Amino acid sequence: MSLHTILGAGGAIANELLPILIDSKEKVRIVARHPKQISGAESVAADLSDAKQTLEAVKGSSIVYLLVGLEYEYKVWLEKWPIVMTNTINACKASGAKLIFFDNVYMYGKVSGLMTEETPFNPCSKKGKIRADIAQQLLNEIHSGSLKGLIARSADFYGSSATKTSVPNMLVFDNFAKGKKAQWLVDVNLPHSYTYIPDVGKALYLLAKDDSAFNQTWHLPTHSNPLTGAQFIALAAEAMNQPNKYSVLSKFMIRLAGLFIKPIKESYEMIYQSDSSYIFDSSKFEKHFGFTATSYEVGIKETAKYYL
Repeated sequence: MSLHTILGAGGAIANELLPILIDSKEKVRIVARHPKQISGAESVAADLSDAKQTLEAVKGSSIVYLLVGLEYEYKVWLEKWPIVMTNTINACKASGAKLIFFDNVYMYGKVSGLMTEETPFNPCSKKGKIRADIAQQLLNEIHSGSLKGLIARSADFYGSSATKTSVPNMLVFDNFAKGKKAQWLVDVNLPHSYTYIPDVGKALYLLAKDDSAFNQTWHLPTHSNPLTGAQFIALAAEAMNQPNKYSVLSKFMIRLAGLFIKPIKESYEMIYQSDSSYIFDSSKFEKHFGFTATSYEVGIKETAKYYL
């Protein structure tokens, strides 16, 4: 039986994928520094910045999902991401495991028009440069034939399992749940793609089970024709029975808040994703797998249920 190993257990993506693997009767191993004991899965404690621990965690695996979410801090990313990627690649090569790397779109930088799998790397942020470097490192291994792997890339995401990592969850759903006005970043009238996180879990498993999907990059299913911020907020307000009221956080306000709140300071360099259209195309995946991404109307209603 194939062994599916999740590196980065306990995060939002892992929490969507894990029940799918278990329900599909797969043999599952979850790896984290301090993993929880989960029925139907083997739990392994490992620090992925340690090569030996990573090798032990991966040993015997058929499929490895790299779903790690490091602390959102440039210095941490600069130090840790190259080590984590190198250790994971080497462990997969030594074990003969196929690697699925869950990635974001930071390496594309500011894009005019659609983001597709062919969009060139052109990072315009320090964190984007790091993401470009580790993605290219993995692609080099794949293209050399030394590793069988793929990159699964998502837009910004939302959903009930992303309460601590999703901007719309924090600014819209959290605020409405507290009886407050929603908030939005910079411009509420621009279209912005969001990936519904349960679709990510389903998509990662589909990729893992399709050998022809490897050695390439995939954009994970994300509904086309993205909503503007105002439209997203209006649907959330309706689903949560709240007044459709919101405030817009200007660049100045965000920069000012960053003087006092470190995570906001760390995220300011990514503000370019909010001051222009952000449109993510996943038609390659949807055509290949015959998959229909969850509509915003359904995804927002389902997310709202978590808060009610």
